[in-house]
Amino acid sequence: MGRAAHAIGVKVAAGRLTGVRADLDGTHLQTFSAPFDETAVNPFGALSELLAPHVAAVDDAPLLGVGLGVPGFVDSRTGLVEAPLLGWRHMPLRDYLSQLLDLPVLVDNDVNTLAAYEHLYGLGRPYDDFLTITLGQGVGAAVVSGGDLRRGGHGAAGELGHLPIDPEGPACHCGRRGCLETYASDSALVRQARAAGAVGPDAGPADLRAAADSGHPGAQEVYRAAGARLGTVAAGLATVLDPQAILVSGEGTLAWTHLADGFLTALRAGMFPPLVDAVNVHVDPWDDTKWALGAAALVLRAPFTMNAEPHTDAIRARLAAFPGAEVTQ
Repeated sequence: MGRAAHAIGVKVAAGRLTGVRADLDGTHLQTFSAPFDETAVNPFGALSELLAPHVAAVDDAPLLGVGLGVPGFVDSRTGLVEAPLLGWRHMPLRDYLSQLLDLPVLVDNDVNTLAAYEHLYGLGRPYDDFLTITLGQGVGAAVVSGGDLRRGGHGAAGELGHLPIDPEGPACHCGRRGCLETYASDSALVRQARAAGAVGPDAGPADLRAAADSGHPGAQEVYRAAGARLGTVAAGLATVLDPQAILVSGEGTLAWTHLADGFLTALRAGMFPPLVDAVNVHVDPWDDTKWALGAAALVLRAPFTMNAEPHTDAIRARLAAFPGAEVTQ
């Protein structure tokens, strides 16, 4: 029996990272998390210092590389990362981190890594065509079509949170106004609830959920309206893309009991009628480990893709250097 190839996958978020070391079959060989200062003068060095002990801890089995999921997009032409939620602009994360760790590194949008998890191991396994929509600090989406993850011509497919809703709306961290995130992210919901007097001036997302759980009509209405807005947008996506299913995830699903009625009502009302009963909706409870496992899958699947990108070639070379290794499937 050969030694199973494995990879490290990491979900990078504001203030924290969550990581796994895993086989392609989804077996967790290691799980870890740590505080992370994304505003550090040298975030490359900060990430490298956090990951280096986990890279060094690997035994003689083939570690193929590191996959990172970030809340932004990776320009497919340059490899540069744009992650406004982290304050990152034009970050050459893949190449610099690869040099620091002396390993191949692949970087993708974090919702794309979640969709990769769902397709390989989760609720998306029965489907070749599905949408993943994530709620929380931001609003994101990923499209799996014909069994393949669609990244678009520039790597920015799925930036649902920056769908324009109202050019006169609230300011968004991307520099524009009235993006979907300014109405449906956790911070936007709290802002609306404060304005409505449903929560106090120092309240956060947990306080808003608690108010809605206790039956406060103002708090419940904030969630219902946000769910309806999201459902209308999802209906438009479903009508254009014709998915078999819509998967909803992210920390925002902690309030799904309050979002669900508005979301599902607007989704069914807005969807192309023949699709109303044909598109399944599933909610996957929030777990950052799933996002990290999807990031690891970016690396573990790389030897079997047609991608000729240099870091993919380096992953293939590392696998070839371990003649007794296996990639489990």
